[in-house]
Amino acid sequence: MTPRDPSGVVAAAPAASRPRAAARRLEAGLWFAAPLVLLVLVWAAVVRFYHVPLRVFPAPADVAGALLQQARSGALAGHSWHSLRRVLVGTTLAVASSIPLGIAISTNRHVAALFTPILRFFSVLAGIAWIPLATLWFGYGFGAITFIIFNAVFFIVLYNTILGVTSIPQVLRDAARSLGANRWQVLTEVLLPGALPNIVTGIRTGMGFAWRGLIAAEIIATNAGLGYMLFLARDFYRTEVIVLGMILIGAIWVLLDRLILAPIERRTIERWGLTRAVA
Repeated sequence: MTPRDPSGVVAAAPAASRPRAAARRLEAGLWFAAPLVLLVLVWAAVVRFYHVPLRVFPAPADVAGALLQQARSGALAGHSWHSLRRVLVGTTLAVASSIPLGIAISTNRHVAALFTPILRFFSVLAGIAWIPLATLWFGYGFGAITFIIFNAVFFIVLYNTILGVTSIPQVLRDAARSLGANRWQVLTEVLLPGALPNIVTGIRTGMGFAWRGLIAAEIIATNAGLGYMLFLARDFYRTEVIVLGMILIGAIWVLLDRLILAPIERRTIERWGLTRAVA
């Protein structure tokens, strides 16, 4: 645990612990990258040993060449930006609407029990299940894809918000009221902090569904984005571009998850949840 001075202020971590923390992060990064490097080596060996033609499946060198070509033309940055922008807009709208609604529903346990089975049903529907309706309602383009992402995130975050609030013991709410807390204070100092670990987990899970739904929707409902890049490359038998797109889709999601979502979830749980930070 991080030491505190007598006034209760958290003291700075010892300088000696910083190199150890950096070494642990470096070791974790190497362990994470090692299987991926091994996979690329096996991939290169199999393609070369069996003389797999480019039209069937590319070699790593072919994919690297496609990466340079797409980067120089600006197409790679454009497709990536369109995909990320859609995820950001759809997720922001879903989170901004689902958390207040979830708290409002879960303040009454009977209402929460009524909505929980419905939300559990919708939360497991993949984003691609909404594509036919989205294209009928909004046409092909930004609106349809944003709607698909919104649905992928909204129901999962809403369900997790209700789950988090209803899991807070009633004795904590009563204790806050007995100490003079009003409804707003109970909401902001008891319910919302107690539900945050579930909410952040719901956002992380929902964005995973949203990312998969986005790629599927871009294949069908737009003319830009990483999913569209895969679809366009298929028409010209550009397998190296297809594989490049698949790698980028996975790599972008891994970076978003490990660098942004996972640290937020971990720190939220350490601050409000079940575990404590380790020095």
